[in-house]
Amino acid sequence: MRIAVYSGSFNPLHIGHLAIMQHLRDRFDWTYLVVSPKNPLKDSISADTGTDRYRAAVQAVCRHPELKVWVEDIELGMEPPHYTIRTLDALKAREPEHDYTLVIGADNLADIHRWRDYDRIMTEYGLAVYPRTGFDLDTLIRDLRAENSAWKIDVLDAPKVDISSTQIREGLAEGRDMSQYMM
Repeated sequence: MRIAVYSGSFNPLHIGHLAIMQHLRDRFDWTYLVVSPKNPLKDSISADTGTDRYRAAVQAVCRHPELKVWVEDIELGMEPPHYTIRTLDALKAREPEHDYTLVIGADNLADIHRWRDYDRIMTEYGLAVYPRTGFDLDTLIRDLRAENSAWKIDVLDAPKVDISSTQIREGLAEGRDMSQYMM
């Protein structure tokens, strides 16, 4: 099976994530939504909230049975740091019969050189990249392919939803009703 690995802190899951998962449903057999306890490139989240975010993701995905999504807790049992390559390798070791593709936004693609073993990620697993406001996806991909034509990078024609988990958390902290953005 073709598995999309959609990883993140998902703090919280919102309608932008939902739009991407709906798009992935039509391109992959399944999506593994990997809740990461702590992104090694970000200091904005505590790993202590990983289990709570995982539970919230399970509840949110259960409200959308039309999605072919499995909420994956594999990183919750892994030793930090939580490098994506380690997660992909662990999934492949656990289920070697599947083909895995990492799903990221154009913002992460612009920063891919900071990722641990990014060359292996793009060569062995490949990327499915969705657009993000403020990032020229065509130029990013052209520049990366010029660097290494063997890297597998596909563009997802997913809709842009300009809301972020940070905006939702800030709105909630200010006492605003953010329910229309929640998944």
